Amino acid sequence: MSHIPSLDPNVAARKGFRESEERLKRFWTAVDVAEGEGAQGSSWAVTLDGRTPKTPAHAPLRLPTEAAARLVADEWAAQGEFIDPGTMPATRLASTAIDRVSQVREAVADEIAAFAGSDLVCYLADHPTSLAVEQASCWTPWRDWAALELGVVLEPVEGVIHRAQDPAAVARTRELALRLDDFALTGLAMATPLLGSAVLAFALQRGRVEGEAAFELSRLDEAFQERQWGVDAEAAERTAARRAEAVLLDRWFRALES
Repeated sequence: MSHIPSLDPNVAARKGFRESEERLKRFWTAVDVAEGEGAQGSSWAVTLDGRTPKTPAHAPLRLPTEAAARLVADEWAAQGEFIDPGTMPATRLASTAIDRVSQVREAVADEIAAFAGSDLVCYLADHPTSLAVEQASCWTPWRDWAALELGVVLEPVEGVIHRAQDPAAVARTRELALRLDDFALTGLAMATPLLGSAVLAFALQRGRVEGEAAFELSRLDEAFQERQWGVDAEAAERTAARRAEAVLLDRWFRALES
């Protein structure tokens, strides 16, 4: 094969392709990873028939660890006759890290820090009492963990009225985010809005909580409402998709550590 195209895995979805003839066909047979030198030193490239595919911005698809590269390579290997972008979340994370986050690190850190200013684990229900008790029991240990391990001290609030947190806690969150490399920062930037919490996102990134457990901690109110009123099929499907994203982010962070 003489050429590996610059491929955005989301291009088909964005253009709304409906006909199989318009979808991008699989153009490779063998998938592997190969160690080499990248812009930041030693790295691992995904290879398709021995050649490295490109990100949407035409950068080589290279990752900092073998485990992370294999996580991405497995998605390419699993493709059928046509590429399905929805089954390639790790590829999307890698491309985002390489093409976008590397260029806007300060802005990404600002967004993560903003969540610390109104973090989910700080907002306890004022009623019903049973939900408030559950939130206090589940979330207080994570606020305590953030204070001890991260140096981010956040105060709890009853009700939904916003109360500003100590600017030092927000600044500390931003500082910690900027210490991460582009790939971990990308995962953190995805995990924070998914969970509604910079605290839970950092706990996931650092391996202090597993992805599914972090997701369940983030939806205590939603789960409480489901127990009261039940859940329809559409809502269950959305929840399952978000849970799968949290699990993938856990795998992403662990692969970056390997």
